[in-house]
Amino acid sequence: MNDAEVLIMAIATINPATGETIKIFSPLTDLQIDEKIRRAEETFRSYRQVSFADRAKWMSQAAQILEMEKEPLGRLMTLEMGKPFKAAAAEALKCAWACRYYVENAERFLAEMEVKGDATRSYIRFQPLGPLLAVMPWNFPFWQVFRFAAPALMAGNVVLLKHASNVPQCALAIEAIFKRAGFPEGIFQTLLIGSEQVSRVIDDPRVRAATLTGSVGAGRAIGGQAGQRIKKTVLELGGSDPFIVMPSADLEEAVKTAVQARVINNGQSCIAAKRFIVAEEAAGPFERRFTELMERLRVGDPMEEKTQIGPLATADQVKIVDEQVSAAVAAGARLLTGGRRLDRPGFYYAPTVLTDIPRETPAYREEIFGPVASLFRVANIDEAIRMANDTVFGLGSSVWTKNAMERARFIDEIEAGMVFVNAMVASDPRLPFGGVKQSGYGRELSEFGIREFVNIKTVWIKEEGQSRRSEIE
Repeated sequence: MNDAEVLIMAIATINPATGETIKIFSPLTDLQIDEKIRRAEETFRSYRQVSFADRAKWMSQAAQILEMEKEPLGRLMTLEMGKPFKAAAAEALKCAWACRYYVENAERFLAEMEVKGDATRSYIRFQPLGPLLAVMPWNFPFWQVFRFAAPALMAGNVVLLKHASNVPQCALAIEAIFKRAGFPEGIFQTLLIGSEQVSRVIDDPRVRAATLTGSVGAGRAIGGQAGQRIKKTVLELGGSDPFIVMPSADLEEAVKTAVQARVINNGQSCIAAKRFIVAEEAAGPFERRFTELMERLRVGDPMEEKTQIGPLATADQVKIVDEQVSAAVAAGARLLTGGRRLDRPGFYYAPTVLTDIPRETPAYREEIFGPVASLFRVANIDEAIRMANDTVFGLGSSVWTKNAMERARFIDEIEAGMVFVNAMVASDPRLPFGGVKQSGYGRELSEFGIREFVNIKTVWIKEEGQSRRSEIE
C-alpha cells in the first residue's frame, strides 16, 4: 500500500523510505484505557515499597537488553521513522547509558537530606507520586522515552506511555524490554491511543502527573489541561537553536560541526542547530564551506551504511518543510542549495541552505524540522546575541569563540536552557536537559530530572517538652 496520506493520523507503521504501510493498529477502547490505569495504580501501591537494590537490578537488565539487541532495535527505529541505522543503533546504546546512570545514582539523588533547625530532627524525604503519563514524539523513539522512564521508575513511579502514532512498534518494544528485564507487570504500559484520547488519561485522578516532548501546541493543550486538574507537568517543546560563530573560532571545525548539528536525525531534532549566526568577518568563508558540505551529503536508504541523511518521518512532515522553504524564498530569502523534495519513493527532502531571510517572514524565527539551515550575518557580538534571543524559543545554543570575554557574555546573556561552547548541543544523562520561554519548563536527566516527579516531603520531629522558636507560617 502507498496510502500514507490517508493513514497519517492512524496508529500505523509506515516505512518513510518507501511510503509503504507495514502494519496498522487499533486504538484502545475507553474500557481498555481504564483497565490499564487501574493496573498502574494497583501496581504502584506495591512498587513504591520496592528497594532501590531491586529496581537497580531490573534497570541493569533493561540496559543489558538494549546493548545486546541494539541492532534489531535500531532496525525497528529506522523502519518506523527513517533515521540512519547506525544512528538508531547508537540510540539504543544511549538509552542503556541512561539506565545505568540512574542505577548508579538514583539512591544517592533521592537520599534523605538532614536539615539543622529547631527540631529534634528535621529532614527532607523524596517519595514517588504514582502513575505518570508520558506523551512522547517519534524523532528519538527510544531515547525520549528512556530518558524519562529510567529516572521515573528508579524513583518508584509507574509509567503510562502514549507514544507518537507512527512508532507503535517501538512503543510496544519498549514495554517488552521492561517486562523482560524483570520489572513487575504494570509498572510500564504502552497506550496505543490517538491524541484525542489523551485528555481522558490526564483527567483520571489516578494519574498524578504528565510529561510531554512535542510541539508548542501540544504543550499548551496538555499543560493547560493538567493545570486545570492541579497536576505537575514537565514540557520539552520546540527549539530554534542558534549556532553562533565569531571571528576567533576555528572555522573549519565550526563548519564541520555546524553541518552535523543541522542534519542530525535527518534534521528532525529539537536541539539541532537551525539558525547559523556568523560574524561578518567569517561569514563569507563559512557560507561557502557550509554550503559545499551540505551539497556533499549522501541522501538515501537509511539502512545503507554510507547514508548520511534518510527520509523525513512522514509525508506530512515533507509537506510542512517544503511549504516553509517555499514561503521564505517567495518572501525574498536566497536559496544557496536544495529547497525541493527529492523525486523518489519515500519522504525525502534535499539538504537546503537559506540566507538573506527577511525578518518579517515566519522562517526567520520558526523551527524548521528537516535538513534546512538558515544563515545570518551579524556585525558584532551585540547583534549576535540580539538575533539569538529574537525567537519565542529558548532550548539550546552553540557558540564558537576563543575569546574569553565573548564566551562569558554568551553564557550569561543567551536566553536558553543550555549553552555549549565550541561544541554542538547534545543531551547527556549527567546534565539537566530543558529550555525556557516557549521551549517549555522543567528538566529531564541528571539529579534535577529524577526530582521532577517526586513528593519533596518535609519531616519535622519534636521530642517531648521541646519548644519551637516560631509558629509563624
